[in-house]
Amino acid sequence: MRRLAVIATLFFIGTGAGACGPSGVETAPKGDTPVAEPQGGLPAESEPPAPEPVTWPHEPSGGLVPGSGTGATDTTIWAPGMRFPMEAAPAYANSQVYGYGGFAAPGPGGQCDARNYAYPWRDNFCETRGWTNTMCPTGKGHQGQDIRPATCVKKVHNVVAAEAGVITSIGSYSVFLRGDSGLIYRYLHMDPAHVQTILTEGQRVTRGQLIGKVSDAFGGSATTIHLHFEIKAPVTANGSTAVIFVPTYPSLEDSYGRLLNAAA
Repeated sequence: MRRLAVIATLFFIGTGAGACGPSGVETAPKGDTPVAEPQGGLPAESEPPAPEPVTWPHEPSGGLVPGSGTGATDTTIWAPGMRFPMEAAPAYANSQVYGYGGFAAPGPGGQCDARNYAYPWRDNFCETRGWTNTMCPTGKGHQGQDIRPATCVKKVHNVVAAEAGVITSIGSYSVFLRGDSGLIYRYLHMDPAHVQTILTEGQRVTRGQLIGKVSDAFGGSATTIHLHFEIKAPVTANGSTAVIFVPTYPSLEDSYGRLLNAAA
């Protein structure tokens, strides 16, 4: 009997659950595979895709209305970083002379025709005029860009400073701003009463500050409701430097794109 008890005890020690191996370390039961702990924690979340930039239909720089002249070939952004000259979008860069309601209109329709207040944009720097403009292929032409506000209503759409600087001149419907960069910005056809109320010559303004409202003032006779916007810059050619009118459209494209994307 004593011999049988010893055999049973040895059998239990050698085959029971949690048996030890030859070194005395406890081992897993036969047939069980240890599971490794996950390493590195949870997988990293992927970055969200960058939003697509907001764009709008616009013709290329120099692409004037057919038959209205030959556009400038220079596509330099002369005023990089400038504030778009109207406070809010939408705004429509196009020709007020060759648009509906202008004296060279493509067909019947008044200045408030919906086709004037729609994209695409179109350049009209160098459009046929008798004014000197050395950046134009003919040496003469329109010296700035016409921009219509969001609606065909005057004295409600705000015009703002393109950059920080000093107001150098105030006319009956015009404002000249000399920016800290040295560029000169000229704004025409604004509401005379408002311009002469809020501004004084020699006044310092900040970038984006209100300086007027879009109107149709043009001396003794009205033009269409639009802002005429110009940029003058020092340009060196043939060894001499002169401050001249430079193509406005590329800088307007650049600043309007930033305005749209900031509002998106």
